[in-house]
Amino acid sequence: MASASDLLMKAKEAFIDDHFELAVDLYSQAIDLNPTNAELCADRAQANIKLANFTEAVADANKAIQLDPSMAKAYLRKGTACIKLEEYQTAKAALQTGSSLAPGDSRFTNLIKECDQRIAEENGTTSNPVQTPVAAAVSPPKAINSSTVLSAAQYKPDLSKPKIRHEFYQKPEEVVVTIFAKGVPAKSVSVDFGEQIISATIDLPDQEPYMLQTRLFGKIIPSKCRFEVLSTKIEIRLAKAELIHWTSLEFVKENIVPQRINLPSAAHKPAYPSSKPKAVDWDKLEAQVKKEEKDEKLDGDAALNKFFQDIYRDADEDTRRAMRKSFVESNGTVLSTNWKEVGAKKVEGSPPDGMELKKWEY
Repeated sequence: MASASDLLMKAKEAFIDDHFELAVDLYSQAIDLNPTNAELCADRAQANIKLANFTEAVADANKAIQLDPSMAKAYLRKGTACIKLEEYQTAKAALQTGSSLAPGDSRFTNLIKECDQRIAEENGTTSNPVQTPVAAAVSPPKAINSSTVLSAAQYKPDLSKPKIRHEFYQKPEEVVVTIFAKGVPAKSVSVDFGEQIISATIDLPDQEPYMLQTRLFGKIIPSKCRFEVLSTKIEIRLAKAELIHWTSLEFVKENIVPQRINLPSAAHKPAYPSSKPKAVDWDKLEAQVKKEEKDEKLDGDAALNKFFQDIYRDADEDTRRAMRKSFVESNGTVLSTNWKEVGAKKVEGSPPDGMELKKWEY
């Protein structure tokens, strides 16, 4: 089996020969063997940029930055890919950080200027549009060097994919993306937000990491975005930069006129019909009733019932399943919150001392 250093050398040779897809495959194999090597992630980001896989390039650059925050070229890769994705604010922030790490590198200065021009164009504060560079003639691909190609026995791509899916729904001011993955530790989940990009990675034991990287339908406010790792899912909340309806989660190239969402103002709350001369604030009344119910002091069975109701209301799904199963199967004599114990066997009844459990026959 080839070592990570051998794969790195072959990947660099493939990249020099303009075989970028092969380079990405070789870098991926090397990363599997050495997942904490920031250099490998930054180099794969460059190969992905050459293939116009800009979202994947941003994810690779973010991983490299996470592993080595002092690597200037990782910020250069991220800035370059974000510019291609029209993420100019995110690109500028990355390039400025990289420039501080490599003050003499003119590439950062030139790209930061391009970002400033693009941002000014978006804001309508400049009349000098940036000239689109004329594409250079594409040279024919070079012959593949046989030393860079792995044999079938050496290269066996992992076709197994984790059984994880995602879906989304939206509210007027935010989009909620749900990734269904059970029992994932919070430390195994990382999510990065850009102006119009999301990059989520879940590290899975003995499997390829699950990655959700996409350019979004609309722009978001990264500082207001957040995510939460729950027992059965990861919930990502994206704050919309504009109150428009997203027809999909991913960006679409077609010229679609966005549908704006009109939120009702606080001064025009819905009025309820009433014969009374004085208007009643029903929202305030509902909140007051709920507060009184919460603060109400109960005694005896009522207090005990409320105690168990509060446990059930605040519990996760496994705890609720355990409570329902134990209560039903024991005919109301056992109430357990341990799903691992309850889910493995039938719960037998346990009557109080001095009482006997009988089954009624109909």
